[in-house]
Amino acid sequence: MSVVTRFPPSPTGLMHVGNARTALFNWLYARHHNGKFVVRIEDTDRKRHSEEAVQVIIDALEWLDLDYDGEVISQFSRLDRHTEVAMEMIAKGQAYYCYCSPDELNEMREKARTEGQKTFYDRRWRDADPATAPKDIKPVVRIKAPIEGSSIINDKVQGEVTVANDQLDDFIILRSDGTPTYMLSVVVDDHDMGVTHVMRGDDHLNNSFRQRIIFDAMGWDVPTFAHLPLLHGADGAKFSKRHGAQSIAEFKEMGYLSEALANYLLRLGWSHGDEEIIPRDKAVEWFDLDHVGKAPAKFDFKKLENLNAHYINEADNDYLLKQAKPFFISKLGVEPTGVGLKRLIAGIGELKSRSKTLLQFVDEAAFYVKELPLSYDEKAQRNIDGAKDVLSALLERFEAHDGGFDADYVQKTSKDIAGEMREGKLGKVAMPLRAALTGTTVSPSIFHAAEILGKEETCARIKAVM
Repeated sequence: MSVVTRFPPSPTGLMHVGNARTALFNWLYARHHNGKFVVRIEDTDRKRHSEEAVQVIIDALEWLDLDYDGEVISQFSRLDRHTEVAMEMIAKGQAYYCYCSPDELNEMREKARTEGQKTFYDRRWRDADPATAPKDIKPVVRIKAPIEGSSIINDKVQGEVTVANDQLDDFIILRSDGTPTYMLSVVVDDHDMGVTHVMRGDDHLNNSFRQRIIFDAMGWDVPTFAHLPLLHGADGAKFSKRHGAQSIAEFKEMGYLSEALANYLLRLGWSHGDEEIIPRDKAVEWFDLDHVGKAPAKFDFKKLENLNAHYINEADNDYLLKQAKPFFISKLGVEPTGVGLKRLIAGIGELKSRSKTLLQFVDEAAFYVKELPLSYDEKAQRNIDGAKDVLSALLERFEAHDGGFDADYVQKTSKDIAGEMREGKLGKVAMPLRAALTGTTVSPSIFHAAEILGKEETCARIKAVM
């Protein structure tokens, strides 16, 4: 049997990080088994449908490098097929028309609630004579759920799960306007697309029992189910906006590399020994469902940040600069080119080792690509204002120096001036120098930075603040 997994998001907003993890697990399982990973957009809710949201989903999959097989399927385009299956179940006696009015349904629920009974539909039309149907009511179509015994799902993550059949109602598969419900559409699509494994959040576990009724009614093979634990915040509550970024777009905008986020999502609920850094090829080789845990996984931004720092530090320079380019443009209004790019490349090793996100990388690299006049933040300006004598002394010695202008020379000169003017405290010289050269008080080694900028640019920047 060839494995087929699917990712069926609803196009109603941004792609949530939990959905991304589900897509990743489905993709990995399919690729591990040399199977297919298909994408279906569950867009039958036309009031909430958004083509922009569809594109957001596709963009997120592409950014995470989760390629899919075949074309993206629109569930809405298959409504006729869904209706056809409902009619077939009516013909087979597996489904029936229900003519209850809204008032009757409300009365039924209230009566059950008063008597302390389940508020399920009472199945009054399940075996009724259609000849007695009222003429003024447009019927819905309901499935004939099993009444006695129990149903079992052997879930690949949750294990054997049993539900008493009296907990399953005769749910609606076609509304009174003829449109299919989610329960029907998803089963028909999974069958027609040849889906063999349904991997999704464990909040769908109850749906699986209802959907299995349709599979059984049609005599179709039931896919293997694997219900994944949900994501929680560090406080143990269900992951939500109050815990921080939620959508893939937000993580991208915050400067996370896609491979770092994918690696982190992989480790949320799945493990391979003590491995933390898992390249994509190893993830495909190792991924299975046996090592997916049942307990909710806690999303820890600190761990993600540390993992992102690793991937930035290990990244190929050209690749990293390509990923950082949009941030240089959006934050600084500058695209690194010419001499600025050369300086950036010369200092990239230290920048990589210091950066946890692309935003931090760009912030600390900004002074390499900027040209005079620089802007100075408040702390930098205070350092400059309180050390004009130090900067003047540095400028005088730098301009008079005819030898090599390297980090060792800049550091030795700074130490000499510190001994002469600041009681030997090197920081009292290095900090004003950093402020003058970068416009901030946070940067890579300022002595190395001065070497990269060169004597002429270093002196020009000191003069600019004098």
